[in-house]
Amino acid sequence: MANLSPAPILGGYDKSLPDVRLIERSGLALVSLAIPLGGEAAATQAIRAAFGLDLPAPGMSAAGKAHRLIRTGPDQALLMFDNNTANAQPAVRAALNGACYTTMQTDAWVVLAVSGPGTRRALERICPLDLHDSAFAVDAAGRTVMEHMSALILREGDDSFLLLSASSSARSFLHAVETSITHTS
Repeated sequence: MANLSPAPILGGYDKSLPDVRLIERSGLALVSLAIPLGGEAAATQAIRAAFGLDLPAPGMSAAGKAHRLIRTGPDQALLMFDNNTANAQPAVRAALNGACYTTMQTDAWVVLAVSGPGTRRALERICPLDLHDSAFAVDAAGRTVMEHMSALILREGDDSFLLLSASSSARSFLHAVETSITHTS
């Protein structure tokens, strides 16, 4: 029988460059949550009960043991967790018991983890957001453009970021990030 499990978009890319490590994060489920009009209190309670996370303010994220919730707008969020099966969205929908509308987003995004002391220097070259500690704290998230491609950037730690971009331009996005790292090292 054929193996029908999803393959990493970039083949499991993992490269250490001077001062920076760049890895494709595969095996993640991404499920968008849309909060119904007037339903933030119910959504907050359902998310806390289902995933042990408080609904962060827009532009921030919250991480738990197994899930990360990225607040992408006033009435929307993106839930990220390890799961590479088709049951992710139905499981999230059931866990939230109607408090949010859910949509599977896994195949729409490529996720790159970039870390190391040269990370911010490389990202500053291609990301117009101010990534300084005072402007973009740990757990901050923001939509932006990197080398003409739409992206979502999330700060996980001091020198650790997740970069999400459209899977349809994953190779171009990887090339842009890798080139920036190479030219700033």
